[in-house]
Amino acid sequence: MFHFAHDSQGILRAEDVSLPELAAAVDTPTYVYSSATIERHYQVFDQAFAGHPHLVCYSVKANSSRAVLATMARLGAGADIVSGGELLRARAAGIPPERMVFSGVGKTVKEMQAALDAKIRAFNVESEPELELLGHVAKARGQVAPVSLRVNPDVDAETHPYISTGLKKSKFGVPIGEALRIAQRMKAEEGVRLVGIDCHIGSQLTSMKPILEALDSVLRLVDQLRAAGHPIEDVDLGGGIGIPYNGETPPHPAEVGQAVVERMRGRPESLILEPGRVIVGNAGLLLTRVLYVKTTPTKTFVIVDAAMNDLLRPALYGAHHEIWPVVRRPGARETMVDLVGPVCESADAFAKDRLMPLPEPGDLLAILSAGAYGFVMASTYNSRPLAAEVMVQGARWHLARPRQLVEEISAGESLPPWI
Repeated sequence: MFHFAHDSQGILRAEDVSLPELAAAVDTPTYVYSSATIERHYQVFDQAFAGHPHLVCYSVKANSSRAVLATMARLGAGADIVSGGELLRARAAGIPPERMVFSGVGKTVKEMQAALDAKIRAFNVESEPELELLGHVAKARGQVAPVSLRVNPDVDAETHPYISTGLKKSKFGVPIGEALRIAQRMKAEEGVRLVGIDCHIGSQLTSMKPILEALDSVLRLVDQLRAAGHPIEDVDLGGGIGIPYNGETPPHPAEVGQAVVERMRGRPESLILEPGRVIVGNAGLLLTRVLYVKTTPTKTFVIVDAAMNDLLRPALYGAHHEIWPVVRRPGARETMVDLVGPVCESADAFAKDRLMPLPEPGDLLAILSAGAYGFVMASTYNSRPLAAEVMVQGARWHLARPRQLVEEISAGESLPPWI
């Protein structure tokens, strides 16, 4: 369910919060998240897999706002983390370590030590060198690391190449054909214990076919491992279900859940799921204000105060985001425009050749579907402060992260003594 809509006066609201009033209070650019949308999306996803023992580990990299994480914790979610920083964030938000899995191809010794001490549920190990190092680190501390071996099933996720992770040329996971040998090797390792098999084939998946192909490959492997004496406890199917940005029709979580649960029927392994975008993607928008409307002989440019440092996806992936006027103006002329930001890069554009009601300087616009991979990928490029983040619930709103001050960008810098 989508909780952003224009009211009868043509004013866009986040749940019951007026976005013009919010912008007047916190300025722009600002990320706005809807609690009701997050809660509804999580509940729908969780219920989709209710027919089999499972744990939903929210993918923290999609949106690591503490307000979002605390909302997930209250709903009973676990966390899929990819760094020591995400471990710290998730714990601070109230997600217990026993509901956490640690993914990522480049875990450091310090990160391994912190996760071992926290007693997380599993390390999603992605290579033999990582497995060897984790074993040494755990053994030196008198601990045993629970390992879920991430396998690469060589399945085409049919998504953007930058977010496809399940092909054999990918940096993620070990080839599925090597898993049995690696598992046998683990029997001789004192510092690690194989508890699960993990895979993740990519993000923004719009077809169920590759998801089920990957699961079938993993279950065949699990059966081989069990036959070889490895009591696998968990099957981690990862995440990746897409959302509609521009007319896409990704499978509904209920559809995926029904098919997955049917394949798991009668099996002893628990399921671990790692959704991110499908929970928070459409639960957030980026609120921005028009600075100028610039007309040339060939183009009309709408220049706004948000930029690629605030929302990188269009510049990085060529991603499409719907853009709405925050206040609908009757009679506004539909015009083909490029909606661009102030950053000194030609890639700094949120939309090119987009037909939309022509705004005026000072108007507010909402860049939709910005709840995932929005603020988390932001930077201070061009020495632009990080945007504010606001969480709404009904008619209430909370400034979850204040806008960064320009002075704070360089606050930690110092000059060398010879200057």
